[in-house]
Amino acid sequence: MRRAVEVVLTKEERKELERIVRAPTSALRAVRRARVVLLAADGWTNDRIAERLEMGKNTVGRWRRRFVAEGVDVLGRDRPGRGRKPVIPKEITDEVVRKTTMEKPPGRTHWSRASMAAAVGLSESTIGRIWRAHGLRPHRVETFKVSKDPDFAQKLEDIVGLYLAPPENAVVFSVDEKSQIQALDRTQPGLPLKKGRAGTMTHDYKRHGTTTLFAALNVLTGAVVGVCQPSHTHAEWLKFLKRIDRETPKSKQIHVICDNYSTHKHPTVRAWLEKHSRFHLHFTPTSASWLNMVERFFRDITVNAIRRGTFTSVHDLIDAIDAYLIEHNRAPKPFIWTASATDILAKVVRARETLETRIRGLQVN
Repeated sequence: MRRAVEVVLTKEERKELERIVRAPTSALRAVRRARVVLLAADGWTNDRIAERLEMGKNTVGRWRRRFVAEGVDVLGRDRPGRGRKPVIPKEITDEVVRKTTMEKPPGRTHWSRASMAAAVGLSESTIGRIWRAHGLRPHRVETFKVSKDPDFAQKLEDIVGLYLAPPENAVVFSVDEKSQIQALDRTQPGLPLKKGRAGTMTHDYKRHGTTTLFAALNVLTGAVVGVCQPSHTHAEWLKFLKRIDRETPKSKQIHVICDNYSTHKHPTVRAWLEKHSRFHLHFTPTSASWLNMVERFFRDITVNAIRRGTFTSVHDLIDAIDAYLIEHNRAPKPFIWTASATDILAKVVRARETLETRIRGLQVN
């Protein structure tokens, strides 16, 4: 069997590859090739790299071999005679990328194809091709929040450890509340789905109240213990913990992953936990709700049972949630956690460094 070429990086090579991946002006092809080499150096097989980066296995192997033979510089160029020859000079393309990533158009928050075309004297279609080639989407923005929890690393390793290697003779639950779920009723009936036309629903609605879903996702099996309650005070939280206690075999220890919401640490709750020693609470870092696996279940129930629903009362909404829970638990499937604590921590460290650099730059200006 043919073995993949081993990739061993020096500190300087790794630093340069990581710079290529992070730099906003790097060509998309160079970024993808640099990621191939970094993953290969971390011991990933060609199959895993191809699946992770959505590339062909042969392509992964080729860039692995070319890096070993020719070094970092090879990632930014194709072999002579390969690929379509650029029609737009490289310096003009670089200027479009620089303006897109470093500047803003006068009086606006972001570039459009029309505004960039007018600024550099190219057609809108050419601007679109340049942006696609470099993976740039100025019209889109994603939200983020970097945790400032001083104990972030410790909490991260604790929770990821529960996901990847749960304790023996124990049940691990990822627990949270989905609060303020609205019972929305449309003002007019929509039209059903048919060939050539999507289903329709009115943009306006009537509110009929709210409910809060308490959910505990069994990390091992994917089954969910869930119940709707009118509010989410410490009393409801304690009531839900008691339900988990009743529905979990008495011989099992119970590990609960939850966020830092004040009701989870209420004195009454703490007093109850002291009397029930088989409960072990693990708190996620601040501003890191994505670390709580039950959020993935909340996303599914929102998309599949709530967002497009029509509810004439809170009771109808609760019935729909209960029906989804029943169907989900008929054949539950666990969510598979794949990221290691080391990889996550490295990403967070890079995000903090980038954010701090950005803040310093704004302060100077």
